[in-house]
Amino acid sequence: MANYKILATEGRAKRAEFETVHGVIQTPVFMNVGTVAAIKGAVSTEDLERIGTRVQLSNTYHLHVRPGDQIIKQLGGLHRFMSWNKPILTDSGGFQVFSLAGLRKIKEEGVTFQCHIDGHRIFMGPEESMQIQSNLGSTIAMAFDECPSSKAERSYVQASVERTTRWLERCKREMKRLNALEDTINPKQLLFGINQGAIFDDIRIEHAKRIAEMELDGYAIGGLAVGESHEEMYHVLDEVVPHLPKDKPTYLMGVGTPANILEAVERGVDFFDCVYPSRNGRHGHLYTNHGKINLFNAKYELDGRPIEEGCQCPTCQRFSRAYIRHLLKAKEMLGMRLCVTHNLYFYNKMMEEIRNSLDEGRFAAYKRQKLENLRTPLD
Repeated sequence: MANYKILATEGRAKRAEFETVHGVIQTPVFMNVGTVAAIKGAVSTEDLERIGTRVQLSNTYHLHVRPGDQIIKQLGGLHRFMSWNKPILTDSGGFQVFSLAGLRKIKEEGVTFQCHIDGHRIFMGPEESMQIQSNLGSTIAMAFDECPSSKAERSYVQASVERTTRWLERCKREMKRLNALEDTINPKQLLFGINQGAIFDDIRIEHAKRIAEMELDGYAIGGLAVGESHEEMYHVLDEVVPHLPKDKPTYLMGVGTPANILEAVERGVDFFDCVYPSRNGRHGHLYTNHGKINLFNAKYELDGRPIEEGCQCPTCQRFSRAYIRHLLKAKEMLGMRLCVTHNLYFYNKMMEEIRNSLDEGRFAAYKRQKLENLRTPLD
């Protein structure tokens, strides 16, 4: 079991340290999404170290399909494969079950679905997901779950959540077995369970209580940011987080915007991940302390300023909006790389500011000011 230590609280907001075999994670933390063991946008491990990345997230399904988890195991595991010596969280493949809805068949044993690359049939259940993640040797493995749509019928969601609970019990058993094997890459691999229930409060709460009894290393809230409103998401957090163990990390999966993160920290969430900073960066949409700017706008053609005055990221230290806009227009890969680097720096810096404000007992004031700034464009 990992050691999770709360250093400060303000209301429900928590400032903590989570000790793992690959180093201590300071929370609240944003995990940079490196789906196939790389951040999209030609950002290297060295770049990530420079901009303060603390945890990387990679995808079980995608790495199983290519290059293959057995290959990664033979090469010494995911840390060695991608030359990253800090924590890595692997998601379980459960979200792909949701996103590949048209290509799947769900049964008690697991899910059969078609590979998005060449159409071959793949079967994945709790045991297979744990085996793949064990081969990858990640720091934190996520339990295999089904992520029902936020628009699904109540009867479907109820049955799905009950199955996810049974799958979690199987994940826990299989991980215990795998961690005891002689040739396992990371015998101290941690397991996080996932709370589901769409937007039905009672199903969510009952599920949270049930999985809280299972003494896992951490707890995620899944199935949000998949079509429901921000208000519905915040309401689910208000209802669910109090029923998850206070002495374990809480992870809100796939979220989100800077405002989403601030609201969720206030409600007791420790871990976040989202593709927004890298995806938006690749399209020239850049985060600043005064909202987003779109570098494709003609007004930046002669703009010699950095993306944001005072920003300490490597991009802003050297390059102008005009130059980066030119690179993007010319479809030069360097443009994407500079934008993604800035956006990831912005997210990691914001998390550092959040941690400092909690350390100093001024998170509420920080959040209020940050949200006000984000709503007040400079340009």
